[in-house]
Amino acid sequence: MLLGTSAPMGLVPSAAQASEIKYIVNNVPVTSYDIQRRVALLRLQNTRGNVQQVAADQLIDQTLRAAEMTRMNIRISDDQVGDAYERFARSNNMSTSQMDQVLNQSGVTKAHFREFIRSQMGWSQVLNARNRGSAGGKMSEQEVVQRMLQQGGEKPSATEYMLQQVIFVVPAAERGAKLGTRKREAEAMRQRFQSCESTREFARGLIDVTVRDLGRVLEPELPPDWAERIKATNAGAATTVQETERGVEFIGICSAREVSDDRVAQMVMQSEEGAGGDEASEKLTKELRDKAQIIQR
Repeated sequence: MLLGTSAPMGLVPSAAQASEIKYIVNNVPVTSYDIQRRVALLRLQNTRGNVQQVAADQLIDQTLRAAEMTRMNIRISDDQVGDAYERFARSNNMSTSQMDQVLNQSGVTKAHFREFIRSQMGWSQVLNARNRGSAGGKMSEQEVVQRMLQQGGEKPSATEYMLQQVIFVVPAAERGAKLGTRKREAEAMRQRFQSCESTREFARGLIDVTVRDLGRVLEPELPPDWAERIKATNAGAATTVQETERGVEFIGICSAREVSDDRVAQMVMQSEEGAGGDEASEKLTKELRDKAQIIQR
């Protein structure tokens, strides 16, 4: 996050009155207002422990990373941030205005979250640039396959799923009263599931039920919250029902097949080589911290 970002209209006066400088990182202030916005974000992410200290540490690191982005002439435009923000809202079945409301009501604010996105995108480019410098750039699919064969390996295979998501929507205000009923409705529909062709017909007479075709998804790309359930379910059946922030959901397995192609090989190689990505991030951040002047007020 680029610190010092202004808050939305209506929040600025109270924030300015309550805010004080808590840290100075290479002459850049980290304020109590910044820290409280990050604490709110951490709570949304269900972070445990001393969230005040975690928030402060994250913002110190983010300030150092922002300076490194500037040094490397890496700039993330407002349009890029806006596109990412819209994708994030869409992936959570919300409009951007609904997303704005959730963030403001939780105390995160839209401005803070957008700058968090900017920082994440920029830092990823920093790490990629350093990796290209040391490894000669990202390999194409064909180069990956050739390298694997040279190392004596075979082209890997993975299960490719065709998936369909069924959501029984439960508004947050009605969750306590309606969740149990919606869960029973979802379970009844799940048991009737036989193929993705008939899902919409089953859903036609039901209120607030959304059916989304997720398309083809390779096993390494499965969403973490659903991966084990999907892998344990046969084609032509549906996963067990799961409560989510949207309501009650299950995923239908339209089809599943083993595929072996260059994209699978690239994904496998990148996952093996990328396993040290967090380690590289931590190492570079520590280097920046060791050189920095960090003053706690």
